[in-house]
Amino acid sequence: MSIRRILVISLGNPGQYENTFHSAGHNVLQAFQRLLQREQPSFSLEKWGKMQALASIGPKYSLLQSPAVMNVSGPWVAKAYKEELSTQALTPEQLGVVLVHDDLEEELGAIKVRAWKASHRGHNGIKSVNGSLQADPRGKWARVSVGIGRPDQRDKSAVSDFVLSKMPRHARSVVEEKGSSGLLSALMDLETKWGTEY
Repeated sequence: MSIRRILVISLGNPGQYENTFHSAGHNVLQAFQRLLQREQPSFSLEKWGKMQALASIGPKYSLLQSPAVMNVSGPWVAKAYKEELSTQALTPEQLGVVLVHDDLEEELGAIKVRAWKASHRGHNGIKSVNGSLQADPRGKWARVSVGIGRPDQRDKSAVSDFVLSKMPRHARSVVEEKGSSGLLSALMDLETKWGTEY
């Protein structure tokens, strides 16, 4: 069965950690919406998963930025998924789900499509989602990671300091420019693979 919509959810952190490397997924999703412009409405605050979240609901894509803290984002993602099925009157077979998140192992702005059940490689947001949302085998599922580079030091505290540091303007530009076009290309490939019926 062909899918009728794609739910794209970005992971990140709210508040003071909003524009950090760990929230690169949000930056990519915002830039992706701007890239589509006419076909995809601007983001606005809406109630999703019992929380206020930035959402852009277009004719084929539902773009949602998780408002939850990264490490406990799973319960919100699970609620948002169920809400999308209900709101759009879809069966699991008719909905594609794509999770957009940062990736320490890839160079800045690089986009990679990964299987939903691929290793989380220590990413606590993905761990939380996997623990809360059992991917319905009838649906289509994928992750899209955006590279944020990695600090020279590999110890846990150095990595934590890096991902929670503010993205400099240049890095943010690279992430948004490469990431948005990369996400568009990734979604087009997934739509071809999954089969779509818009």
